[in-house]
Amino acid sequence: MLAVPIWLWGLFAATVVVSLAIDLLAHRSAHVIGFKEAAAWSGLWVGLALTFGVVVFLVLGGTAGTEYTTAWLLEKSLSVDNLFVFALIFAYFKVPRAYQHRVLFFGVIGALVFRGIFLAAGVAVVSRFTAVLFVFAAILFYSVYKILKGEEESFDPGKSFAVRLLRKIVPVRDTYAGTKFFVKEAGKHVATPLLAVVAAIEAADLIFAVDSVPAVLAVSDDAFIVYTSNAFAILGLRALYFMLSGLLDRFHYLSKGLAIILGFIGVKLVLQACHKLISESVPEIPSPVSLAVIVLVLTVSVVLSIRRPAGEP
Repeated sequence: MLAVPIWLWGLFAATVVVSLAIDLLAHRSAHVIGFKEAAAWSGLWVGLALTFGVVVFLVLGGTAGTEYTTAWLLEKSLSVDNLFVFALIFAYFKVPRAYQHRVLFFGVIGALVFRGIFLAAGVAVVSRFTAVLFVFAAILFYSVYKILKGEEESFDPGKSFAVRLLRKIVPVRDTYAGTKFFVKEAGKHVATPLLAVVAAIEAADLIFAVDSVPAVLAVSDDAFIVYTSNAFAILGLRALYFMLSGLLDRFHYLSKGLAIILGFIGVKLVLQACHKLISESVPEIPSPVSLAVIVLVLTVSVVLSIRRPAGEP
């Protein structure tokens, strides 16, 4: 485990809190977010993530800096699947475009909390039971199989556990009330569909964490590296969604690219486990190589998607 100074944890926490506060103030009035605004915010989040990576490099060393960058880029690439699900959820609940940012804002806060719990648990388990890396690798290989066979797990927003549980706890009305999550009707507080949408977003993130957490733990088993990289990738999800909204179907090769990345990370996990449990002569895949593979696969996937639009031979 890295000897991370307390002030660096504090810098990370302050950066996240201040960034969320600025984002919330900038979008305090409901409005439709256009491509230019989304691109500007996306550039800001990417710049912030990379700047923090430079700080990690300078304070904790080159290896830590490379692992952080690799983990961030890996999580960023895997989050593309989340964008498709966001679009599905918004279409299912007929969420007005002006309200979508507010939903994703609270969805991000929930994701930061739940990912922190899952990653902390994953780091603790890996540090005590190295053999669990084989299990994580199996999960990733199964995900690859589902993607390549076109059998990716479908997500029904209305039937998700979180939405069904919400409806049991509190009545949910059928119509929206601006950006409000609760309104008072006949002397009782009832939820608006907007709260159900947030619940569906959180449920979707829990599903994607099944792939994301094992994958990022293949890059690093240090709590600081895995959580900060995940957090900065998650923070940029909203802007990325609004920037690519309506263009997601154009990147039809991305799913295949993600399958290759997950398969590669699965192999990396197997080699790590064999190196630690069987023999140190078993080679491990260095983080710089992992970073290069992820960048190459993503670049090729995007270029092929643009050069060969869906439907063309």
